[in-house]
Amino acid sequence: MKNILITGGSGFIGRDLQKYLRSRFNIFVPSHTELDLLKTEIVEKYISDHRIEIIINCAAYGVYGTKLQDLVSVNLRIFFNLVRNLDRTEKIIHLGSGAEYDRSRPIIKIKEEEFGKRIPKDDYGFYKYICSKYGETTEKVICLRLFGVYGKYDADFKFIPTTIAKNLSKQEIVIEQNTIMDYLLIDDLMPIIEHFILNKPKYKSYNVAPQDSIDLITICDIINKISDYKSKIRVLKKGLNNEFTADNARLRSEIPNLKFTDYQKGIKKLFNWHKENFKKIKGR
Repeated sequence: MKNILITGGSGFIGRDLQKYLRSRFNIFVPSHTELDLLKTEIVEKYISDHRIEIIINCAAYGVYGTKLQDLVSVNLRIFFNLVRNLDRTEKIIHLGSGAEYDRSRPIIKIKEEEFGKRIPKDDYGFYKYICSKYGETTEKVICLRLFGVYGKYDADFKFIPTTIAKNLSKQEIVIEQNTIMDYLLIDDLMPIIEHFILNKPKYKSYNVAPQDSIDLITICDIINKISDYKSKIRVLKKGLNNEFTADNARLRSEIPNLKFTDYQKGIKKLFNWHKENFKKIKGR
């Protein structure tokens, strides 16, 4: 059983990932007090002492919640504190982002070959961009570029959980502007990450996104169809905002039997989970 370190283990993806992998690997998910990722020597000692073989980097400081003025600096220090230990490990699986392609314009079924043609204008995309550029220099770093991921531990302010909460509270759903997105159910992400734990990839980076895209109004319609209550949907701006979708042909060639949960089934699963928790909260 390989020794795997998951950074950002208390976050949305990290929580699901450790549960999914725990029965097959030795999983290490240290808290901040156990492992300060900003301290170079402490990171080195932890990796050495626990004989870490694979690192899955899910850590991202200041991206959600309280914003950091030095978001780029903080997150890059974490990344490079990890990769400087490549000689002690087999590989690092780094969770990147479609924002690396520069979200200041529409990103439409973009291919991995487009990476590097534009430098992201936002801090988050720029930080992820630098990580991927470094990853291209070594065989031991694999970048999985995520677009939209949804699931039961997602942040409350994200679109799908927010919309479900509005419906359960019998409120109007307000959309700033409709757009087309790629949303991946987190259950579908887990076996993809496991594949890269167990196998040597053909490429350095992969777009991780489902086959089909969806717009925000359609998501609202699906929630209204599932629910007993039909929320009014109000869109503030006409037209479509910048699209955010990926070509996943490289990923499908890497994992030929890859399957994705359709939106109706995935959103219904998440809706039912929120509904059950909503009942518990109301019952208190």
